Amino acid sequence: MAKGLTLDDVAAFAEPRHREYWQSVAEFCADEIGDCVPPGTDDEARRRARELARAMGRAGIYQPIADGDIRGCIVARELLGWWSPLADAVFALQALSSTPALIARGSLDGSESEEDGGEAPHPAVDWARRALAGDAIGAFAMTEPEAGSDPASMRTLAILDEGSEGDPAGYRLTGTKTFISNAGIADFYVVFASTAPSEGARGISCFVVPADTEGLRFAGPQVMSAPHPLGEIRLGDCRVPAGTRLGAEGRGFALAMATLDRLRPTVGAAACGMAGRALWEASEHARSRRQFGRPLGSFQLVQEKLAQSATELAAGRLLAWRAGWAKDSGADRITTQAAMAKAFCTEAAQRIVDRAVQVLGGRGVLANHPVDHLYRSVRALRIYEGATEVLQLVIARDLLREDRAADGRG
Repeated sequence: MAKGLTLDDVAAFAEPRHREYWQSVAEFCADEIGDCVPPGTDDEARRRARELARAMGRAGIYQPIADGDIRGCIVARELLGWWSPLADAVFALQALSSTPALIARGSLDGSESEEDGGEAPHPAVDWARRALAGDAIGAFAMTEPEAGSDPASMRTLAILDEGSEGDPAGYRLTGTKTFISNAGIADFYVVFASTAPSEGARGISCFVVPADTEGLRFAGPQVMSAPHPLGEIRLGDCRVPAGTRLGAEGRGFALAMATLDRLRPTVGAAACGMAGRALWEASEHARSRRQFGRPLGSFQLVQEKLAQSATELAAGRLLAWRAGWAKDSGADRITTQAAMAKAFCTEAAQRIVDRAVQVLGGRGVLANHPVDHLYRSVRALRIYEGATEVLQLVIARDLLREDRAADGRG
């Protein structure tokens, strides 16, 4: 079990199914993941990510993604984050690459996602089903060398190709995507490209591109301090059928934002899982370590660090679960709640892990210690799926909206 994390602290937001799923994920983690030992190299991380993607699919760990159950995804990411940041990243990427199809097509069960009453399902639905069964790995390709938080600067183009007799219409994709998780091991990429450059974000469209498509090339890995499959892909006159476009032209950015709204609370949950592991390691050390003839935990300055961390962890979990509950309960948009959850949880997790390092002393920076791995892993969570600074703008803009005061919420 993930010591120090229970559903009791968020019981107001959980359903009976979440308790059952919690137990299933906890058992999977204990049996398939083991201790929080990081992969030693980029190659090892890629190999292990493939294994984990397959194992989680076989064990049914991805089911909440298919069901659109955000709180189920929160359960998974809290526990996976506690046990293994790499395993959490694998789950996150399967969610990121499958959720756009779920949003755009209505479901993954075939009832709403098939074209014109019984034809083959949209390619995105087919790939999502395979990914969630553990038979494929997906990637979410949005970031570019000159376009991170500013999608209007996106330079990857999708030029309509009308085709000819015997050659159906399609698009030719050209550009570079960078900092792409699962680049090089993905079987398919959810690619965002501009079909109308003059329209900025409103000109972005979404495409599902198999990794073996001619013109798509893995340019190489981008090695992180905490090994994780990351890299750059290049699209050189990469032709895809028109049917691979997901949603209408110009709706890609809206689809991406809807995906992030759903999944940002789960990033907060992953941060809480990592923070919970760090706090548990620090607490155990404070109990057992003796300094000046007394337990380390008897010193008030150490107690202060542990108390601050426990309080921030509890608050963060409630924010993440509240956002998930709101979406699962039928809220159309949870943009602000999702931003609050992700921003607070990831920033708090950084502080909690840092305090844990301080309590552990030299042990906390040993390469194979779980807290050292968490220290290197948790940092990225403050950046991906919306940097904290961007999320703070999202929250503030909602607070300052004129209609907020007009409808009595001000």
